[in-house]
Amino acid sequence: MLKLATAFAAASLLVSSMSASVSAQPITPAHDGAPVVRVALPPKSVKPQFKRQRVHLVTNEAPGTIIIDTNHKFLYLVETKNRATRYGIGVGREGFGWSGVVKIGRKAEWPGWTPPPEMRVREAAKGHILPAFQEGGEDNPLGARAMYLYKGGNDTSFRIHGTNQPWSIGLNMSSGCIRMMNQDVIDLYDRAPVGTKVIVVGPGNKQGEVSFDDRGIDLLRTLFGG
Repeated sequence: MLKLATAFAAASLLVSSMSASVSAQPITPAHDGAPVVRVALPPKSVKPQFKRQRVHLVTNEAPGTIIIDTNHKFLYLVETKNRATRYGIGVGREGFGWSGVVKIGRKAEWPGWTPPPEMRVREAAKGHILPAFQEGGEDNPLGARAMYLYKGGNDTSFRIHGTNQPWSIGLNMSSGCIRMMNQDVIDLYDRAPVGTKVIVVGPGNKQGEVSFDDRGIDLLRTLFGG
């Protein structure tokens, strides 16, 4: 029993070390071709449960589907019926939450940001003047990547995107978009093509019936891959 406990302790330490190394990956913006290396988010700035993890997820949704659990601030990329990659996210603040089934309609690297007119009016009332358009870059609120969510061929105005406020992951702060750490949104962007089904589980239950059960970290796959 002592040997088993020691083995699990060593495994847990390795998982923590691997998680930290994932968060420490540098990001090189490519929107203007400049070799600028951004400093990654310090691991202590994000709660452990919101770091990227391989997990056991029991679901009937097809591999490749994205399930977003806005209540628990997790986004899952389904890989098989019992495996998924889980990412921590930031979601809409009170009054801006939503639910439904949508698709990734288009994607962009280092996207520009056009604040909706109602957002500009709302923020101006608070004394915050937003630009009509902001070029992509490290100071852009959409971060390193954006995946634009469409329904019935129409842009919903909601996105899955990176953020220049990584401390907001795990919080209700956005105007309805799904925020991810830049290193995580890059990972998801590379794995989720245009046309990917996205199920957003949130207020109003407009996503319909969806079954998923997060049974925790897939320790063996985290340690040994596969």
